[in-house]
Amino acid sequence: MAKKKADTEPTFEEALIELEELVREMEEGSPDLDSALARFERGIFLSRICTQKLDQAEKKIDVLICSENGELSLKPVNFSEELDE
Repeated sequence: MAKKKADTEPTFEEALIELEELVREMEEGSPDLDSALARFERGIFLSRICTQKLDQAEKKIDVLICSENGELSLKPVNFSEELDE
């Protein structure tokens, strides 16, 4: 299992690859409980990073809106309104 420096957060792709590797290792079985627990904790950390980065990306995407007459248009997301709801 490849470890990154503690002071650098992995990219989404790096976190996802490492998470997939951890899952594969855990599915194959772990030599001991401590090792399995360490892998599980790392997996939770990586899962949170992936979720956070996906949420950030989603916030940057424009929303495709269909008007009443069926025409499509792009409208930037107004997150301040969505967060208030």
